[in-house]
Amino acid sequence: MTPYARRGVHGQTVEALARRILGGEIPEGATLDLVALQSELGVSLTALRESLKVLAAKGMVDARQKRGTFVRARADWNLLDADVLRWQFEGAGTADADRSLLHNLAEVRAIIEPAAVRLAAQRRTEADLVALEDALDAMGRQDAADPGHAVDADLAFHRALLAATHNELLERMEMVIESGLAHRDRIVHSSPHSEPPVPAHRAVLDAVRDGDPEAAERAMRALLDQAGRDLARLGGTDDEPKGSGGQ
Repeated sequence: MTPYARRGVHGQTVEALARRILGGEIPEGATLDLVALQSELGVSLTALRESLKVLAAKGMVDARQKRGTFVRARADWNLLDADVLRWQFEGAGTADADRSLLHNLAEVRAIIEPAAVRLAAQRRTEADLVALEDALDAMGRQDAADPGHAVDADLAFHRALLAATHNELLERMEMVIESGLAHRDRIVHSSPHSEPPVPAHRAVLDAVRDGDPEAAERAMRALLDQAGRDLARLGGTDDEPKGSGGQ
């Protein structure tokens, strides 16, 4: 699913409501006072209702006769939705909440990416290798004054790896991985103390190019371990478990 556009009054209203719900300002089960929200947010009732439809599609709110619009239980929220993930990372609020989100993402990535890279080593095409090489070249041209460049290059590399599996469902996992990876990268790549990312990524690419699934998986696990060390060093995690992060 394409991430929700943040531009315009409609997009801003969706994000404002989502962050209030995710942050607990509007708790689970609460019935929304649409008139009060309309006044607080400075939007029309129509714009507010349209924004709530977006959140309803993500499982966050619902409407019932006699009850009105209310916040659904967290168990009903689509937590793998790219927007929901992004909203959580951008509005984590506390260091503990941030660490918890990063830890959850790290566990998901440690399950998905080593297995995905095995498929990539078996199925990659020349076009896939070019995309991976281009991303790695961009990573090597990091601009120290622009951490965003490193984030974009890292995302491009991992997106290309998932694409190289030629499995449509795995390719869609990029929406899950990218939200947290971008947040993690902004923390790590803005620090001078993180380990250089290119060698670990080069090892993954070399194994994929060689068509060696075992070597590709080992290289990916080593990359994830390095990322875990980076986060631990910055206080982003409580410890350094295997595959505890992402580069």
